Amino acid sequence: MSYERSMLQEFKMPSRDKVAEELLKTLFTHNGVVKEFGTGQGVVNEIADKFGLNAEQRKAELLTVYRKENRLKKSLLWHRLLFRAANFLANERLITRPNETIKITNKKEWMLTEEGFNKSAKLLKIPSYQKEYLPVKFFELQKYINKICLSPRPKNYNPFDDTKIKQERVVNTSIRKKGFRFSVIESYNYTCSVCGLKLNSPNNLRWEVQAAHIVPHKAKGKDDLWNGIALCSLHHWAFDVGWYTLTDKYKIQVSSKIKTVRKEYGRLDNFSFLESLREKKEVILLPENSELYPHENSIRWHRKNIFYE
Repeated sequence: MSYERSMLQEFKMPSRDKVAEELLKTLFTHNGVVKEFGTGQGVVNEIADKFGLNAEQRKAELLTVYRKENRLKKSLLWHRLLFRAANFLANERLITRPNETIKITNKKEWMLTEEGFNKSAKLLKIPSYQKEYLPVKFFELQKYINKICLSPRPKNYNPFDDTKIKQERVVNTSIRKKGFRFSVIESYNYTCSVCGLKLNSPNNLRWEVQAAHIVPHKAKGKDDLWNGIALCSLHHWAFDVGWYTLTDKYKIQVSSKIKTVRKEYGRLDNFSFLESLREKKEVILLPENSELYPHENSIRWHRKNIFYE
């Protein structure tokens, strides 16, 4: 029996497989990533708490002899077990190692893969219909988001994707949809660009803001930032049905049809939803990076084809 294994038995530590399972679930609840394991790191203690580890188990040390340097290195047994579990998950391609993740996030983190995302969601009994909207990233998704966000802004932008049906056979549809949603709402800092509403669910797993297509999906609108805008559900609906649109300068233009609406319609207590749109004169909230602004060609198409002038 190896020295490390005997130490694990002596301190009655949980099995590697049990730790790996708990690590998968923890990654999911931490939006898909955790930092490299280190002393004082919250997630290290969080997982230890789930196993009810006592102070002795958490502080137990392994001694490693470095013969070339003629010195001893001490490492915490619990940290070593966490690393063993993470390494096992990486070998199974359920997570990526920090030296892989850093290439797309510039951070040394363990990150779920798409397979790991699905397995951890199953362990946590997350219904399949909820998975699409959760703010949990995985490696393949982050690569797709990077592709969207780091693409140069085109001058002559075509907001239509005539090859969408063909591409869906090649590109995972779920990744494409999630990638569009993530890139849009993150660019707008999880905030509705019209009213400024920023709100997530009590369990912090779902934001209210939505990624709206300017040229809609049914019209083969592209899934990229220049055809997207972050809106709360009410302003998303009003935009999609043509109550308002945007000018080329990103100001709100309201439909003249508002004059025909009965006074009791579109009210929230004493607040008039449509009147509030007409009163807005300033530029909508936009991403910090102007390269990520909605493209004028998408907005012009919306004004011509969706908006009721």
